[in-house]
Amino acid sequence: MLYWLVDLSSSFPAFNVFRYITFRTGGAVVTGALFVFLFGPWIIDNLRLRQGKGQPIRADGPQSHLVTKRGTPTMGGLMILSGLTVGTVLWANPLNPYVWIVLAVTLGFGFVGFYDDYMKVTKQTHAGISGRTRLLIEFAIAGAACFAFVWLGRGALSSSLVIPFFKDVVLNLGWYFIIFGAFVIVGAGNAVNLTDGLDGLAIVPVMIATASFGMISYLVGNAVFAEYLQINYVAGTGELAVLCGALLGAGLGFLWFNAPPASIFMGDTGSLALGGMLGSIAVAVKHEIVLAVIGGLFVLEAVSVIVQVTSFKLTGKRVFKMAPIHHHFEQKGWTEPQIVIRFWIIAVVLALAGLSTLKLR
Repeated sequence: MLYWLVDLSSSFPAFNVFRYITFRTGGAVVTGALFVFLFGPWIIDNLRLRQGKGQPIRADGPQSHLVTKRGTPTMGGLMILSGLTVGTVLWANPLNPYVWIVLAVTLGFGFVGFYDDYMKVTKQTHAGISGRTRLLIEFAIAGAACFAFVWLGRGALSSSLVIPFFKDVVLNLGWYFIIFGAFVIVGAGNAVNLTDGLDGLAIVPVMIATASFGMISYLVGNAVFAEYLQINYVAGTGELAVLCGALLGAGLGFLWFNAPPASIFMGDTGSLALGGMLGSIAVAVKHEIVLAVIGGLFVLEAVSVIVQVTSFKLTGKRVFKMAPIHHHFEQKGWTEPQIVIRFWIIAVVLALAGLSTLKLR
């Protein structure tokens, strides 16, 4: 909404600052963080009161979790999504369609996660919505978003897969791009969901990836910078940096309460939504492959589960002591802070590797 102050810049030159994406991104960071800091305790108290026993802990998970994490409320993603929405609505350009499409995917995935968390909490079981139903809804949301991206682009690039490291190598997938893009978004959502298993483990890598894609969005949406870096220019996507800023601020606020020992878990409400947001931004700015690099930690977590399940079904043997892989290291004797901080370091290294592709053309 504050973007409209630009219209008054002829009378009040100071309002011209609202024209700049960088200024509004900074404002979104502060707004998202302040909102969660101010309203976080109230949200936590209400969730704890309504949930009673809190998030049910899996009996087949690490036994220590049955003691250390029992009774902790979940659905903390509501805090993040609230801060994200307020920051975006307040600071983003309301006429930019990319902002609303990505926000719709984020809130749509968040609703799926919320209902899943609600089923788990009310029935006190780790089984929520059936996997098939959840995936069907996620693919419907992601497919609609990808259709909108292709329609907005109205050119060959909008339905093409861009190969990093090469400035002119693109694969035009036609309308099959909608299927591919939906797979990226759904895969990102569920990969982040699998990563969310320890206090602070998911939110910091998400913030690192979000900051990276905020920068990528700004550069891809700026014709001058895109030409200099020889990356594909996608008009309008620069505004997604504001949305990334709002998430970064909300994530900082949530981390305050999620730091070990966590006062609240983000739950599927947060993890599905944040992963879906990262996936949809990557599709919008034509950096789907780079997402697999920057979000390599999430890919590793997802692959560890796939490998574990496949190996057990085919051979009856497990590759890891427990999956996802962060539980494997718990079983090997690593403490929770060791796992979390070391995974954060990996996330930083992968983000730098992904950002380096902007110049390697």
